[in-house]
Amino acid sequence: MRVMAIDYGDSRTGIAISDLSGTLVGETMVLRAKGPRAAEEQLVSLIGEKKPERIALGNPLNMDGSAGARSERSHELATILTERTGVRCDLWDERRTTVDAHRILSDANVRGKDRKNTVDAVAASLILEGYLAAMKNGKV
Repeated sequence: MRVMAIDYGDSRTGIAISDLSGTLVGETMVLRAKGPRAAEEQLVSLIGEKKPERIALGNPLNMDGSAGARSERSHELATILTERTGVRCDLWDERRTTVDAHRILSDANVRGKDRKNTVDAVAASLILEGYLAAMKNGKV
């Protein structure tokens, strides 16, 4: 089962796609879009191209677990993607993924523009890894 993870952002959206067996991160990328409608169109197109059977959409909850404005935007995007593609879209707690992605890139001595261009893809990979582990354990 191929799974796509999305780390949705204002101008950059990180994408990670599993291998066909749904066990490993197979591909990552960053989409750049000006505005939510452009991002939605790019995502719908990519979903049509890559044909995942499930989507794990990062849900940026506050550290206390409450939902804020960004979480509401993720809920709206999940609804739109499911309606437009027919693919199941699960919201996935993404707290600390961007912080962890920056740490991983820092440990690998990735700096400046290179870091800015890859941090969202690394965050999407972390979302995907967590989601795949939960699938393996029957939690999603």
